[in-house]
Amino acid sequence: MIHWQKIPFNNLTTIQLYELIRLRVDVFVVEQTCPYPELDGKDCQDGVYHLIGMKNNEIIACARLLPAGISYSNVSIGRVATKETARGNGLGHELISQALLNCEELWPGESIDIGAQEHLTHFYQKHGFNVISDMYLEDDIPHVDMRLIK
Repeated sequence: MIHWQKIPFNNLTTIQLYELIRLRVDVFVVEQTCPYPELDGKDCQDGVYHLIGMKNNEIIACARLLPAGISYSNVSIGRVATKETARGNGLGHELISQALLNCEELWPGESIDIGAQEHLTHFYQKHGFNVISDMYLEDDIPHVDMRLIK
């Protein structure tokens, strides 16, 4: 069973922060062979929460929940990642469902924007998101902006 926590940056323990960043670097830098600025200054801004999914005292999933005005004019979800060894059993869908529930709790009735890797558009469409931009390259990976209208 996965234990989900929504934590503001200042309440993360040093171990949680380390594990969170390690998971994101493992997925976005190592697996996707994409050097990019992981520490972009958004993690610690006011109103940002980190959703972490833990199993057996290990972070296996995470997402960053951002209020309107930080990444997009709407509320947004970013840095969505699941541990490679925990994939294949619906963890990604559970993570997005938890992220959406927590966004609704934090910012009721607000639409949500994401910058999705283009090959994942069908995945996010299953959660109600629709493509709202042309394809663009972010760190040499095709992306599209998507929105869930509330």
